Amino acid sequence: MDLPVMPPVKPMLAKSVKKIPPGMQYEAKWDGFRAIVHRDGDEVVIGSRTGKPLTRYFPELAAHLLANLPVRCVVDGEIVIAHEGRLDFDKLTERIHPADSRVRLLAEQTPSSFIAFDLLALGDEALLDAPLSVRRAMLAAALADAVAPVHLAPATTDVAVAQEWFERYEGAGLDGIVAKPLDLPYRPDSRLMFKIKHERTADVVVAGYRFHKSGPIVGSLLLGLNDASGALQHVGVCAAFSMKVREELIEELEPLRMDPPDSHPWAAWAEESAHESARLPGAQSRWTGKKDLSWVALRPERVAEVAYDHMEGDRFRHTAQFRRWRPDREPADCTYAQLEEPVRYDLSEVLSAP
Repeated sequence: MDLPVMPPVKPMLAKSVKKIPPGMQYEAKWDGFRAIVHRDGDEVVIGSRTGKPLTRYFPELAAHLLANLPVRCVVDGEIVIAHEGRLDFDKLTERIHPADSRVRLLAEQTPSSFIAFDLLALGDEALLDAPLSVRRAMLAAALADAVAPVHLAPATTDVAVAQEWFERYEGAGLDGIVAKPLDLPYRPDSRLMFKIKHERTADVVVAGYRFHKSGPIVGSLLLGLNDASGALQHVGVCAAFSMKVREELIEELEPLRMDPPDSHPWAAWAEESAHESARLPGAQSRWTGKKDLSWVALRPERVAEVAYDHMEGDRFRHTAQFRRWRPDREPADCTYAQLEEPVRYDLSEVLSAP
């Protein structure tokens, strides 16, 4: 492979803002795996956000990229999997599997798509210093004849249209809006774009914590919601505390500590079979490998209000943000019923937008 921009490349990133800024290019924020694709003739390399190769996990996508991308190019985009008309991040993570046979089976059962939204090189020309407006026009021309599952990301410069997308597209599993200055050059690993994400709050049961990597202080709180049967399901974590607060939480939560945790709702977390029938903390992640996922059990008696962006099935998609303790709330009242459900919106309509 001999391209003007060679792998690995870390993608340009976005910083969070509360409102959609005016005077920019706007795109939907896709909830998938960020990927930089290098193509040189018959050779394709799909690189992850960290620069690690993803090609072996998406064999069906590599073939479609060869069929749809220019012969020599470097394209920034997102790998997604759609299920029943919306993005499904869980099915995407299933692809990160060590067994090639499993990967190829899933490639047939839940094929992936690629959403292209930036162009870093074309032919012998590097485009990192070109403004976004030029790169976007060149990308649109390069993908004019592309067919599914390779798509050009819809984009607009109309802030009113962007606001409409922000309000409607969540129902298709999208994550918000990305705003990009039209004169912006491409700067790998720099937060020069802007992302606007949904934020909601929920009252949750704090039922445990994990230690911080630096020592015996709280790293994250484990959160639960009661399902229709009254069972407490693990829905995610909240973190991002100051070091001082992490130390204070150890003392504050000590009276609730259960040792041994035999009567805790999640006591079976260490048994692999238990994860098949309930949401429990500690399930091994293909991303974390052998990372220690053990946790300290707490009596599920404290309620906290947390902020979250959206749900992935029955859990928080991203780390929630602690807002405050709610001593006026009962743990039994912390149910899924309080969560706002976005209006369903078909992903095909998102992809057909201008």
